[in-house]
Amino acid sequence: MSNAVAKPASWVPKGDLQKEISAEKMLLELPRELQFITGSEAAREAIKRANIDCAISYPITPQSETMQQAGYLFDEGYIKEYYRGEEEIGVMSAIAGASRAGVRALTATSGPGLMRGMEAISSWPGARVTPVLLNMCRVINTPLAIQPDNIEMSFILNTGMIMLHAENQQDFFDYTIAACEVTEHVDVTLPAMVSVDGFFVTHARGPVSIPSDEYKLNRRDGWKNAVPAMDNENPPARISRDAPIQKSNFISYHMHASWQQEVFAAVERSAKYFDVLLKGRVEVINPEAEEFIIASGSAVSQAREAIRQEGENGRTVGLVKVKTIRPFPSAQIIAAVKNAKRILIPEFNQAGWLHKEVCSALYGKCKAEIVNGPRVYGGMTMPTEMILEWLQKTRKDFA
Repeated sequence: MSNAVAKPASWVPKGDLQKEISAEKMLLELPRELQFITGSEAAREAIKRANIDCAISYPITPQSETMQQAGYLFDEGYIKEYYRGEEEIGVMSAIAGASRAGVRALTATSGPGLMRGMEAISSWPGARVTPVLLNMCRVINTPLAIQPDNIEMSFILNTGMIMLHAENQQDFFDYTIAACEVTEHVDVTLPAMVSVDGFFVTHARGPVSIPSDEYKLNRRDGWKNAVPAMDNENPPARISRDAPIQKSNFISYHMHASWQQEVFAAVERSAKYFDVLLKGRVEVINPEAEEFIIASGSAVSQAREAIRQEGENGRTVGLVKVKTIRPFPSAQIIAAVKNAKRILIPEFNQAGWLHKEVCSALYGKCKAEIVNGPRVYGGMTMPTEMILEWLQKTRKDFA
C-alpha cells in the first residue's frame, strides 16, 4: 500500500526533471559542490540521485533518520514508491519481491534489524535479486545497546552479497551510488550491502563533495540481468519448488553447489566495476613502508591520524584502506604490503573479522608479522593513542 498523498494536477515529481547518466559520469566526471553534512544526510543525497523505484523501511537506530529522509524524497518525487513495513523480515522479503519485478530497490537497517532480517537477506544472492541495503552498524552482542560495533558484517561475509565498508560521509555517498549500478550489471546481478559505522558517521558531520541533483543514475533495465524480471509470463526463477531440487539426491546437490559457485564468481566479477568507480578497491599511503596498518570503515580515520603523528616523529608507517569487503581485494593488498615486516589491523568489533580476512589473503604470500588488533567494541571509540601504543609494543615484540 502506498503512502502517497494527493497532489495537485500540476505537480511534477522532481525525479522526472532529473537527467539520467551513468555512475561513472556522476562519480568521476561531474563537478561537485562541498557540503558539511551527516552520514544520514549523505545517504539521503545518494538516494536522491540513485533513481530509486521502490524503498521500503522499518525503523531501527541509527538508520531510522536515513529512511525518514527517504520518505521526504518520496513525497518530493525522487522515489517512485515508498512505504513502511511491519518488521524486518517482512521488509527484506518485500524489497526482494520489488527487485524480482525488475525495479531498483533500496532499504536500510542496523545491527539487530539486520540479524532479524537475515533469513530473507541471505536468500537474496541465490535469487539473483539486486537490492541495495544501507547498513548502519551497531552492537548486536548482549547486553544490547545502540552504540557502534561492526561485528554484524561478519554474518554477511559468506552469503554471496557484495559488501562495501565506508570510512566516512563521503564514502557513504560514493559507495551507495556505485553499488546501485554495479549490482545490476548482467554479469553481476547480485545484492549489495553498503555498511558504515553507526553514529561515528551517521550522526556526525563531515565534508562531502556532491554533484548537482539535476542528475540521477540511468534507470534499471530489469531484463538485463542474469535472471530475468518476474511478470505474469515469466514466473519467479530459481525458487526451489521443483522436485529434482528439493529431493535428497545427486541432482539436488549438484544444482545447489553449481549455483553457489556461480554466485561467488559473480561477486568476483563485480571487482572490475568497483576498481573504476572507486578508483581501486584499496587506498595505499606510504607504499614503501615496512610497517603497515590495514583497516576498513571508521578505523581508517584513526589510522590516518596515527600515521601522521608517526611521520612527525620521523617514522614512516603505511596504510591500506580496504573499500570492498566482498569482493575482497586480496591481490591489491598483497601488492601493497610486499615490503612489510609488521602489519597492524585495528577493528571496531570483538571477533576480528578483517584480521581473519587479511591473514587468509596473505597466507604464504607475505612474511610480515600480522598483529591481531587493536580492537574496541560495544560502542567504544578508538583513540589514536591506542594505535600508537600498539605500534610501539609491536616494534618491541618483533624487534
